[in-house]
Amino acid sequence: MNFRAIAALLAATVALAAPAHAKDELHLYNWNNYIAPETIKRFEAQCNCDVVQTYYSDNDELLAKLAAGARGYDILVPTSNAVQTLIGGGQLKRIDKTAIPNIKNIDPAYLNTQFDPGNQYSVPYAMSTTIIGYNDVKMKELGLPTDTWAVIFDPKYLQKVKGRVTVLDSANELFAAALKYLGYSVNDVDPKHWNEAADVIKKAKPYWAAFNASSYIRELATGNIWLVHGYSNDIFQANQDAQAAHRPFHILQGMPKQGAVLAVDNMVIHKDAPRPDLALRFINFMLEGRNSADLTNLIGSGNPNMDAIRYIQPAILKLPAVFPPKDVQAKLEQLKDLTIKQRRLRNQLWTEIKAAR
Repeated sequence: MNFRAIAALLAATVALAAPAHAKDELHLYNWNNYIAPETIKRFEAQCNCDVVQTYYSDNDELLAKLAAGARGYDILVPTSNAVQTLIGGGQLKRIDKTAIPNIKNIDPAYLNTQFDPGNQYSVPYAMSTTIIGYNDVKMKELGLPTDTWAVIFDPKYLQKVKGRVTVLDSANELFAAALKYLGYSVNDVDPKHWNEAADVIKKAKPYWAAFNASSYIRELATGNIWLVHGYSNDIFQANQDAQAAHRPFHILQGMPKQGAVLAVDNMVIHKDAPRPDLALRFINFMLEGRNSADLTNLIGSGNPNMDAIRYIQPAILKLPAVFPPKDVQAKLEQLKDLTIKQRRLRNQLWTEIKAAR
């Protein structure tokens, strides 16, 4: 058999071995429980592709994984301060806005921010607040307040719910709550105030069951945990799950009177995205009002999409932790990025907190 015949035979063999119609794939690296399954199916049908999802539970986890060299992701959904870090580290691809005409649906108040002037790299996806979540029956029985960070940090309250409380496994979020409890800004970077916050956390830690940023939704919904420091959309989901299981309680959202963190999460394209074309299609798809509204209706996220409002359930629009009224908005703050020196100090304090007994 001559060389050409052998080559032809090999080519035919490879062709037979390969799938006839291998589907395109979009790789989405997202928060846990942060997109409706129905929305994913709708996009897959529209693009004739598969969406492969990977999950993280904290911005630091996302940043650390990318810093360690993780690749293969098309779309990421970091919070604004993490977007700033990713831009500074050269990790993102510029967004071609001509490919996402639905950006017109985003409320201008959430565009052109200090994190990404001109939205060269990011587009708002959804919002959440970091608040108190609680079992209404247990908290009423115990006579505990649900509108103050004191219930998370003050031992006089915590002794009544010892072992039934979880807080987020996030230094940024937990320090922000402790700083608010002490009367400071979530972005206060005075080392003295950080030490005060660390002391507050250490005193409360013995009463907490765990640092938990993922399974606390299930723990709340089943009644194993009665009180959490958590994300508003997770608390909303816990209540949905509890009602679906016909539990004899509700999981409610408590907005602390001292104020809280507002997180605006954004769609960005990784610099090494295998399919930036599909990433742009996904971004434009998620900016359609009905698709964006799915996030709110099924997951309970806040929404910067003006066209989505008409599709959102009226009962959800009334939830102050999801759509904060102006007096609540005035006490909400977005976290800012830390310098390398500040991050080093925060990490040191966090290590001490985790090691404390």
